[in-house]
Amino acid sequence: MLEQLMGLIQDQSQEAIVKNPAIPNENNNDAMQSILQSVMGGLQNEAQGGNLGGLMGLLSGQAGQGGNLMNNPIVSGIAQNAIGGLMEKFGLSNSAAGNIIAQVLPGVIGSMISKTSNPNDNSMDFGGIMGALLGGQAQQAQQQGGFDFNQIGYAMADGKLDMNDVMRISGSLLGGGGGQQGGGGLGSLLGGLFGGNR
Repeated sequence: MLEQLMGLIQDQSQEAIVKNPAIPNENNNDAMQSILQSVMGGLQNEAQGGNLGGLMGLLSGQAGQGGNLMNNPIVSGIAQNAIGGLMEKFGLSNSAAGNIIAQVLPGVIGSMISKTSNPNDNSMDFGGIMGALLGGQAQQAQQQGGFDFNQIGYAMADGKLDMNDVMRISGSLLGGGGGQQGGGGLGSLLGGLFGGNR
C-alpha cells in the first residue's frame, strides 16, 4: 500500500512541490515522504484508536460537511500533521505549508476513495488498506470469521451501514470458523466499525 500511496502523492505534487521554489528540487522527495508519513500516521491512529467506522466511511466516499474532504475530521487531522511536518523539516511558513497540503491532500485522499470504492480497480482496496493499518488485527479478524473489509466498504458506499447491509454481510461474519476463539480482535474491530470506541 505504501508504494501505491506514494504514487498518488507524486501524482498530486507536481505543481505544489516539484514546481514550488519554496522547496529546493533536492528536497522534493523528502517533502513527499513527509506527506506520506503524515497520511499513514493519521490513518493508523484512527484505525488503531477504534474509529473504523469513520475510516470506512471516508474511504467509501462520505467526505464530510459540504462534500469538502478537508472538512472531514480525519483528513483535517492528517492535514495539520502534514503542515507541521513541512514547517519543521523545510522551514516553511504555516501558510506556505498549508497551501502545499491544500493542493496535494484532497487529490490523494480523493484518489484513494475512487480506487477503494471501485470494485473493478484492485490496485487499492479496503482489505489492503485495513491490513496495512491494523496489521495482525485485521488478519486475525479475517481468519476468525471471514471478516471482509471490502464487502463492508462497498456496502457503505451509499453513505451508511444499515441493517440490510449487515444482513447481507453477516453470513461471512457469523457463519463458519472461529467459534471457540472468542471476540478478541474481531470483537474490537466490530466495535470500532459500529462506533463502539468513539
